[in-house]
Amino acid sequence: MLDRIALTRFRNHAETSLTGTGRFNLLVGENGAGKTNILEALSMLAPGRGLRRAAIAEMTGTMGDGGFAVGADLLASDGDATRLGSYVEPAQPGRRKVRINAAETSATQLGEWLAITWLTPAMDGLFTGPAADRRRFVDRMALALDPRHAAHAARYEAALRERNRLLADDRVPDTTWLDGIEAQMAEHGGLLMEGRANLVDTVMARIAAMPAEPFARPALTYVPGGPSNAENLSQTLFDNRRQDRVAQRTLAGPHRDELDVVHAAKRVPAAQSSTGEQKAMLVAITLAHAALAAQGRPGILLLDEVAAHLDPVRRAALFEQLAASGAQVWMTGTEPSPFSSIVDEAAVWRIADGSAIRA
Repeated sequence: MLDRIALTRFRNHAETSLTGTGRFNLLVGENGAGKTNILEALSMLAPGRGLRRAAIAEMTGTMGDGGFAVGADLLASDGDATRLGSYVEPAQPGRRKVRINAAETSATQLGEWLAITWLTPAMDGLFTGPAADRRRFVDRMALALDPRHAAHAARYEAALRERNRLLADDRVPDTTWLDGIEAQMAEHGGLLMEGRANLVDTVMARIAAMPAEPFARPALTYVPGGPSNAENLSQTLFDNRRQDRVAQRTLAGPHRDELDVVHAAKRVPAAQSSTGEQKAMLVAITLAHAALAAQGRPGILLLDEVAAHLDPVRRAALFEQLAASGAQVWMTGTEPSPFSSIVDEAAVWRIADGSAIRA
C-alpha cells in the first residue's frame, strides 16, 4: 500500500508530504487550489505521461530551479518499504528519471510495483471523441495489468512513424530497410493487439460480476484495425505497400484499433447515450479495472471531482464498490459534504495556495 508521498516543486506545490491511509484519501479545496496537481503527481508514479498527458516542462512549478520530484514509500504487509521516485533535474529539464530504492531504472519498471488507474472530468468525452483517445484509454488500462504493454506500444509507434516517413518520401524506399521496419511492427503490433484484446475480455468479465445497478452496465468490444496476429499483420503490411505509398501512410494496423462501448441494457452506443449514462458507464469501467489492477500489486485509484456529479444513490454505491476494490483511493472535491458517509474513515487534507494541510 502507498504509505507516504512527497512532492517537491510539482506545478504550484512547493514541498508537500502526505501520508496515505489504507482506503480513502480526500483532497478538499476551492477550484484552482491544486488538488488535481497532487493527483497528477501520483500518476507520475506510473509509466507514461500522467493523467493530464502534459509535457514534462509543464509539470515544473513556476518557482524554483526548473526541476521537480515525486517520491513515495510503498509499504508491504510485512513492514518492508520500497522507495519509488520520479524526478526531473534542472540541468535536463525534458528528461524524466526514475529511481526504485535509490537505483536508477526505467519508468516502465514502476508498473511492476504499482497499478495506477484514474478518472478525470477531461475523460467525460471519451465515447464521443476521437478513436485515438479510446486507444490510449485501453493502453493505459492494459499497462496497469501488464507493465510490458508500454514497451510494445512505444516500439510499434516508433516503427510506424519510420514506415510512414519512408512511404511519404519521393524516393523508392529500400525494401530491406522496409522489411526490417515491418518485422518490428508485426512483432510488437501483434503483442499490442493481444494485450488490448485480453484487457477488454478481462474487464468485461469483471463488469459481468458487478451489480447492474445503479451504474449503467457497459458492453465493451475490441475492434482490431488490422489482422490480430503478427504473421498476418506482417503479410498485410507487405501486401499494402503500394496503396499505403499512394496514401503516404499505413492504412491497417493496431493504430487503427477501436473500442466500441454500448449501454448493455438499452443496446444503445455509448456515444448516443445521455451524458449521465456515459458518466455512469465510465465509472463502471474504471471500478472494474481498479479491482483487477489491485490483484497481485498495490492498486491506486485517482478520482478527480467524481462524487460531485453523482446522485446520492450512485455516490453511495460508488463508495461501497471503492471500499471493496482493494485499491487505495484518492479523491478530490470542492467541499467535504459529498463524502460525509466516508469522511470518518478517510485521511482529509485541505488544499490551498499550493499547500496541503491535514484536516
